Amino acid sequence: MSGARLGRVLALAAASSLALAACAGGGGDSGGGDAATVKIGFMGDLTGENSAIVIPPYNGAKMAIDEYNATNPKVKIDLIKYDSQGKSDQATSLITKAIGSDKIVALIGPAFSGESKAIGGTLEESKIPNISPSATNSGLASNGWKYWHRVVANDNDQGPDVADFLVKAKAPKKAFVLSDDQEYSVGLAEAVAKKFTEKGVQVETDKFSKDASDYSSTVTKVKSANPDVIFFGGYYAQGGRLLKQLRDNDVKTLFASGDGSLDAQLVSGAGEQAAEGAVIACPCNIPSAEATGESKKFFDNYKKSAGSDPAIYSTEGYDAATAFIKAVQDGKTTSEDINNFLTSVSFTGISKPIKFKANGEPENNSIFVYQVKGGVLKLLGPSADAKLEG
Repeated sequence: MSGARLGRVLALAAASSLALAACAGGGGDSGGGDAATVKIGFMGDLTGENSAIVIPPYNGAKMAIDEYNATNPKVKIDLIKYDSQGKSDQATSLITKAIGSDKIVALIGPAFSGESKAIGGTLEESKIPNISPSATNSGLASNGWKYWHRVVANDNDQGPDVADFLVKAKAPKKAFVLSDDQEYSVGLAEAVAKKFTEKGVQVETDKFSKDASDYSSTVTKVKSANPDVIFFGGYYAQGGRLLKQLRDNDVKTLFASGDGSLDAQLVSGAGEQAAEGAVIACPCNIPSAEATGESKKFFDNYKKSAGSDPAIYSTEGYDAATAFIKAVQDGKTTSEDINNFLTSVSFTGISKPIKFKANGEPENNSIFVYQVKGGVLKLLGPSADAKLEG
C-alpha cells in the first residue's frame, strides 16, 4: 500500500472512531472509570540505548496528565506509550497501530529527529497533531506540516550558540566536528561546523556509524589534526564511547557536545576522569533542588511522581502535555479541533512561555551550557553568559 493511500485509510479510521474514543475508557497509563476519555500517545526511545533522554519527558507528560485527571474533569485523558527505541522503522509500525486500532487523537513525540521525520507525513495525512518535547533537527520545520509542533529550540539555534560559546571561551583556531550517521547527529554537527567557519575557525569533520564500537579511525584523524576543540553532534551512548577512546589515545582537547549527550551516562560511558571538563549545550534549563517559584514546585512534584530528580526535557514533556490538556479543557476532543486550538494556544510553561509559530516551531528559544565537574553535570548558565570552569 502506498504511503498516501495508507495515510488516507488511517485518517478515515481515526475520524470514524473519534466519537467512540470520547465515550469509552482506554487502556492507557492514566484515567479510566466512567468518565469520557480521549487517548493521547507518547512515542520515543523508552528502553533503548539512549532512553535516558526520553524517560524524563515521558515522566513529565505523565505527571501533567495525572494531575489533570485527578481534578475529575468531564473528559479524562488516557496516555498510551509507544516505545520506538529511537528506531524509525519501529516508529512507523507503532504509529499505524496508534492511529488505526488505538485511535489516539494526538501524540506527544516522537522524541528523536529521525523517527519524527519518518512518521511526520503519516501524522499529517491522518490529521493527528503532535508536539515533540525533544526533536531538534532544523529540517523538520520545513516540510510544510500543519499538524507538527515542538516545544524545543532547533539545531539552527543550538548549533550556532554552542559554537559561539566555544569561540568565546577557547578562541580556537582549529576545530574538529564529528557525528555519527543519525539524523539528529548529522544536523547538529553541520550547524556547528557552519558557525565555526563563519567565525574564521578552520574546521575538519568526520562521521562514523552509530552502531560502531571501535572509533580508532576517527580518533587517529582527530589526533593528527591536533584541534583546539572537538565537537560531537550526537547522543550520549556514542559520545561516551568516543570520549573514552579519545582520552585513551591521549587526546586531551576540550570535548563538547549537544543536548543528546546531556546525561550522566556520558560520564559513566567515558569514565569520570575522561569526561571531566566536557561541555554540553542544551535548549533546556533543568530545575534543581535550589530552584524557586514554579520551578521549585515542579522539582518537588516531579521527584514525588517519578521517584527521581528532573532531568533533560522533563519540563518540555510536561509543557507538551499541558498544551493538549488545555485543548481538552476547552472542549476540543477531536484531532482537528485540537490542532486548530494549538494555532493560538499561549501559556507560561515550566520550560518557557509556550506559543507556536505557523510552522510549528516554538516562539521562545534559549540555549544553556553545562559542564562535567567532579563527575556531575553542572549548569553554567545561558550560553551568552556562561563561563567555563577549570
